[in-house]
Amino acid sequence: MLHMRNNLLQRKIPDQYIAVTAHKGSFMFQTFDVTASPDTGRARVQQLRSSFETLGIDCLLVPRSDRFQGEYVPESEARLAWLTGFTGSAGAAVIMQDTAHVFVDGRYTTQVRQQIDLEVFTPQDLVTNPPAKWLLENARTGLRIGIDPWLHTLADVRRLEKTAEQIGAKIIKLNANPIDAIWTDRPAEPLGPVSIQPLQFAGRLSRDKLADIQDMIGKAGAGACVISDPSSIAWLFNIRGSDVAHTPLALAFAIITPTGINALFIDRRKLDRETAAYLTQMAGLFEPAELEARLADMGEKGTAVMVDPDLVASRIADLVTANGGRLIEKADPARLPRAQKNAAELAGSRAAHLRDGAAMVAFLAWFDAQSAGTIDEITAVRTLEKCRRVTGERLQMPLREISFDTISGSGPNGAIIHYRVTTQTNRTMKPGELYLVDSGAQFQDGTTDITRTIAIGDVGETEKRFFTLVLKGMIALSLMRFPEATRGMDIDAIARAALWKAGADYGHGTGHGVGSYLSVHEGPQNISRRGVQELKPGMILSNEPGYYREGAFGIRIENLIIVEEAGEIEGGDKPMLGFETLTLCPIDRRLVVPALLGGDELDWLNAYHARVLEAVSPLLETQEQMDWLIKATAPIEAA
Repeated sequence: MLHMRNNLLQRKIPDQYIAVTAHKGSFMFQTFDVTASPDTGRARVQQLRSSFETLGIDCLLVPRSDRFQGEYVPESEARLAWLTGFTGSAGAAVIMQDTAHVFVDGRYTTQVRQQIDLEVFTPQDLVTNPPAKWLLENARTGLRIGIDPWLHTLADVRRLEKTAEQIGAKIIKLNANPIDAIWTDRPAEPLGPVSIQPLQFAGRLSRDKLADIQDMIGKAGAGACVISDPSSIAWLFNIRGSDVAHTPLALAFAIITPTGINALFIDRRKLDRETAAYLTQMAGLFEPAELEARLADMGEKGTAVMVDPDLVASRIADLVTANGGRLIEKADPARLPRAQKNAAELAGSRAAHLRDGAAMVAFLAWFDAQSAGTIDEITAVRTLEKCRRVTGERLQMPLREISFDTISGSGPNGAIIHYRVTTQTNRTMKPGELYLVDSGAQFQDGTTDITRTIAIGDVGETEKRFFTLVLKGMIALSLMRFPEATRGMDIDAIARAALWKAGADYGHGTGHGVGSYLSVHEGPQNISRRGVQELKPGMILSNEPGYYREGAFGIRIENLIIVEEAGEIEGGDKPMLGFETLTLCPIDRRLVVPALLGGDELDWLNAYHARVLEAVSPLLETQEQMDWLIKATAPIEAA
């Protein structure tokens, strides 16, 4: 065994991973401050209600979104969190004169009750009973429902207007958001610097991407297209920014025309001379405040403007139609091409995941070397980020950011699906518990996202049983073969089947799309009950079934996967697609019950661990890490 270890350590590290000086700074991308409090909700809601009469409304809808309808919003746009205390990445509030309600999905059912004042707000289900449906059942005739049209999509407002018509209510589009008037210490809008994404990582020139999009706009019969999704703008123009936490986006709008007379609406303070000169080759540069006038002008000229009703703010559509223009409603033309990664983007993602695998091994080796009951959740997060920094710099691809706040939950905190550890909730991990760590990195060549559930000492048989059932679901999806035109909703049940047989389930999707040094949650692809997008080669998704027992423990195992053309199947007569697993990190074999795994499942797990050992070992830094990896990837024998 020692001879084997020495051979592994002596393998040549690939040239692109030549060691450099390790990071010595103390800066962290994640903070642990308490950013909202349930104690402020009552006073803020009362103050908001006091403006209703002047505004001519009886209630106000407060979505989580900003003008760009993104999942992550800058601090200056976090109105839902400021008002209610709820800090999750999806949600909404309905503030009536006498009641107030916060709508969240299954990921946040536990978290919302901890973060809001339950004497002021009533939690509601965002999926089964969204605000439009709730209003249909609870609103009175004549109700005046106030909305900020910049914060609701065109499709969302149409749903609300349909509801209002059914109950005899009225939607009032406000000229200004009333929360901003009472948010006296509101942070300034972000001015993160913009950088150019090199061709070696982008894979295609911006002008070539724009030419394709311009052709699509022309074929749709439109004279212009409004791009409001900053991820699409980043991909189209091969730029990255830093306006929101953990996601390299520059908040901007673009108008693309079939003739190539394009406009980018972005605060010029974000651009240095080089970046501005680069962008002016593809588009005219304008300040964001000039967008409304441009939209109105297009309307006055009778321009047919292409918009994505599920992404574009209602205000944008209104400025066109109110001034005589018309809308052509089509999906964001950059969204699907962005999701189907090109060869350079896939190569970058593979390299990022190999590097991230080495960082994860360094972290897990450190974790297992600590005495049970001595680590707290924040210490684990700090150490993991340090491992990513040190590994990235040593292998000459520095960590640019983490891809989201690390979910670091031990024992009962692991059951909070999107748990964010703070100085108030931080707890020391105890022997016999499970530790769930869901984390990711932003490297310039790729975005990573990985979840591992780890045993702290000896854990119970119940925890091991459910861990193995979750693992069965993850393996089942990894082994899937499926024909073209298969949607995410068609295969979601595959990952749930083992849990369903045991009378259990999980309250989130099985997989989300992932960008190329972009958002860790990327559409349109996903694997869930609502996944209507066909899965196409080059798409990157997560594979992350789970199980959560409130107040006790949480389990999730997550790898990222690429949709690929599957090898020929003996006896088959139809081309199939399948998945390539990107993530390279051991799965805690101490939690596996071999008797619950079938032969194909056990073969997959052993083959995966053999691949991890071979791929990651040349990138490790110490003998201790190598010792840990060899033990963690040892084959499991059938029961």
